[in-house]
Amino acid sequence: MNDAETVSPPQPHANPDLIGHGEAEGALLRAYGANRLHHAWLITGMRGIGKATLAYRFARFVLAGPAEGDLFASTPASLYVAPEHPVFKRIAAGGHGDLKSLARGYDQERKKARSEIVVGDVRGIGAFLSLTAAEGGWRVVVIDGAEDMNRNAANAVLKALEEPPRRTVLLLVSHAPGRLLATIRSRCRHLPLKPLAEEDVTRLLHRLRPGLDAGEATALARIAEGSPGKALALAEEGGIELYRELIGLLTPLPELDVKALHGLGDRLGRRGNEVGFHTFTELTRWWFARLVRAGALGVLPPEIVPGEGALMARLISLRGLDQWVGVWEKTSHLFDRADSIKLDHKQVVLSAFLTLQSDMRA
Repeated sequence: MNDAETVSPPQPHANPDLIGHGEAEGALLRAYGANRLHHAWLITGMRGIGKATLAYRFARFVLAGPAEGDLFASTPASLYVAPEHPVFKRIAAGGHGDLKSLARGYDQERKKARSEIVVGDVRGIGAFLSLTAAEGGWRVVVIDGAEDMNRNAANAVLKALEEPPRRTVLLLVSHAPGRLLATIRSRCRHLPLKPLAEEDVTRLLHRLRPGLDAGEATALARIAEGSPGKALALAEEGGIELYRELIGLLTPLPELDVKALHGLGDRLGRRGNEVGFHTFTELTRWWFARLVRAGALGVLPPEIVPGEGALMARLISLRGLDQWVGVWEKTSHLFDRADSIKLDHKQVVLSAFLTLQSDMRA
């Protein structure tokens, strides 16, 4: 893979029930059906909510649509394109001539994706869009992770947005649109996706991970807070087991089960268990933020594991809200430093919880 190549785009599920964003899909359908499709759409929302899925779903729909001069008798009911459709198959294989997929490029030297989208990744968008569609219809560009574009890459995309050729559409996917240039945002139609309802995420988990029992699926859905992608990732990474261990460590505060803490630290600190470490630290960071939110609102959230509500109520009563905000900030800072300066993962876990114990005893 050379520097200009991109990481393979996601392959979204074909089932129309897996989207759960009827309002956004309806907006795209109405614009397309009225022959007033805007040339650029900014699809936003939290991570794992289905933004890229919707973008590729719409790309398949547009590229499988009628040729120039044909009109739908009525607006289609959905964006669904069957998996056996030739357009679906070619897009899944990365071989459709009228679709260009862009993401962070691959760093050959470090053997991993770059941390940003550079100008080499987006070079050629203008030329691609100016060409006549290979199949006589539309030309589509999907930029997944548009907030990752550096200044030069963003300026290159801006040129394409300023002078869009006819029958072209750019789909920019972003979970942090505030990081985009204001001039890019102003040239796009904004399409925000809302978090899915807990029951929708649970239903998707049962469909995609049939081995999960009902309690695990519900727990994952609550932690994910409306993000199917996050729920599935947690299921793959053993998130429920790690969450139970987290609650087990917090339950005896201001005391700690030091033996259990060291055992957890040994496992998370092993070489090759970086995913487990990051999952645990994100869960810890998220739980303290949840504690602070509950203290500020005066309302306990639904339990994820038994006994969690009583634990949260007790901790809120032991310390003021400002002190728990300080715990969250201190813990987040430590976890951020673990990656930036390559701290030992076991020591990071030990330090976070021993510091918490010390603060609560003070």
